[in-house]
Amino acid sequence: MVQDLYERVAIFGAGLLMTAFFLAIVVGAFGLGIRVPTCVTDIPPFDQPAVVEVAPGQYVANVVAQMWLFNPREIRIPAGSLVTFNLTSKDVQHGFKLLNTNVNMMAVPGVVNRAQVRFDQPGEYLIVCHEYCGLGHHAMSAKVIVEPRAAGDQGPSPARAVASALACWAR
Repeated sequence: MVQDLYERVAIFGAGLLMTAFFLAIVVGAFGLGIRVPTCVTDIPPFDQPAVVEVAPGQYVANVVAQMWLFNPREIRIPAGSLVTFNLTSKDVQHGFKLLNTNVNMMAVPGVVNRAQVRFDQPGEYLIVCHEYCGLGHHAMSAKVIVEPRAAGDQGPSPARAVASALACWAR
């Protein structure tokens, strides 16, 4: 088999480039500690979605949307509470509409969306998926249950509510 000089140079150059790229990957992975990004739902707090009280009358709800449910399926809070929803998706794009509020977000894999709402009125607030996500889309829902406060519990003081509102505005 007869090879032209230019053909040999091209083959040698291609081999040299492939070796250089391989070495760059190995050095980046092991020498520099560069890691491939992981799924958001595999790391805290989304590995165990829950509702956490972070201060009196303030809650954070870490919600994961997946086919065909929201996790957690039920969120219970007292009336007058300020809830921050952190939302992501495990699989495909989903919608997140909290009826009778102004919360309307998209749950996108790898992205965390955030919304905040105060629940002053006791009752049930339905969460629905408004982005078609597959065959079970029509049954994808969850709910926020706002329970009346106990007779002696007045909730956060007006001064605390103003300070909380100013802190949120400053962010």
